[in-house]
Amino acid sequence: MSPAVVPNSKLPIKDTRSGQSQGIVSKNVEPVSSARIISFEHEYGAHNYHPLPVVFESAKGAKAVNQGHCHPRIVATLVSQAQKLTLSSRAFYNSTFGVYAKYITELFGYESVLPMNTGAEAVETAVKLARKWAMSTDPESRTGFGPYLQNVGPTYTYGEEQRTIRYNHIEDLEEALSIHGKNTAAFLVEPIQGEAGIVVPDDGYLARVHSLCKKHNVLLICDEIQTGLCRTGKMLACEYDNVRPDIVLLGKALSGGVYPVSAVLADKHIMHVIQPGEHGSTYGGNPLGCAVSITALQVLQDENLAARAVRLGEHFRTKIRALNHPLVATVRGKGLLNAVVIDESKSMSGRTAWQFCLLLKSRGVLAKPTHVNIIRFAPPLVISEEDLDRAIHIIGQCLNDLDKIEDIPGDVLSEKGHRDTITN
Repeated sequence: MSPAVVPNSKLPIKDTRSGQSQGIVSKNVEPVSSARIISFEHEYGAHNYHPLPVVFESAKGAKAVNQGHCHPRIVATLVSQAQKLTLSSRAFYNSTFGVYAKYITELFGYESVLPMNTGAEAVETAVKLARKWAMSTDPESRTGFGPYLQNVGPTYTYGEEQRTIRYNHIEDLEEALSIHGKNTAAFLVEPIQGEAGIVVPDDGYLARVHSLCKKHNVLLICDEIQTGLCRTGKMLACEYDNVRPDIVLLGKALSGGVYPVSAVLADKHIMHVIQPGEHGSTYGGNPLGCAVSITALQVLQDENLAARAVRLGEHFRTKIRALNHPLVATVRGKGLLNAVVIDESKSMSGRTAWQFCLLLKSRGVLAKPTHVNIIRFAPPLVISEEDLDRAIHIIGQCLNDLDKIEDIPGDVLSEKGHRDTITN
């Protein structure tokens, strides 16, 4: 991995088209160590992440990059479009968004798309859309309805008791909707829970959710930001239960990792409750993002990455289970979205999943715990079977060595025995 660089001295940039000086460029650069870069982020950045102590300058794969880092077709589209038009206000038409909207809606079988930039924005948009859809224009239905964020979340009241709708417990949703269905706009759910640690529901769970939502006239919103776009072996993970949600959320691999793009898909009777001026985004639907997304989606299909995810995912889970190691409590997942749950109580030296990930890092495999002891493995879908087997071999070696070695590389004194409870 190459060291990063920072400017040492600066010279004007000459615009080759006009001959005029435009801004500045570094004349000399000096290498900056990984330790300094980490210290910069710790000192000047918000502490909303707790990364492994490794610095990327170039890379080949991550869970948000199903197509692999810097896929040449996607990068070529990025460069080509960037030389023509990158951003135009939605107050005007651009030559790319309409083409993208037609392509993505026809591909996924919906009538309309609302483009956004990040997965978080897509979720917020879907919540806003669902609440707008559920509200009547009758003033009596709006008076006293607020505050509007009240009753948004996974809890519901049962008499004087507050209860939680647990994932993969259909009886909870059934009870909640039987009591509150007439006042519920939507049910938002991940087909497989990602940040919770790749929690795969029982077969048929999503189909039963869909049926309950139809019964109570509640919109079903499927958050496919992590699970969609071939990651689990289907274009959408909800296809495993033959479910067509009312609203689908996409992100992450929608741009192949080269640009922030997300999308909300729905039919017109839902989408068109949003009128001009009621929801906007400066960058949503911009020409650069739209062009990149079309190519990113084409790559998924042309390279048959869904089928590849099925085959390699089954290979990964089978091989890890075959290790039959006492530190491995559970292996679960679909496609190439998988988790290995570490039983920390079985470590004779009191080692943690965080320390296990540090050991993996020192030997060439990057993964990070969530919810203390759950390690997610989500390589790019283009990974070779040879590289996947190498990773499996290293995982097995690290399981065997975790309690044997005295010092784990990167396990600094200030974080000795760290247990990562952060979910991102």
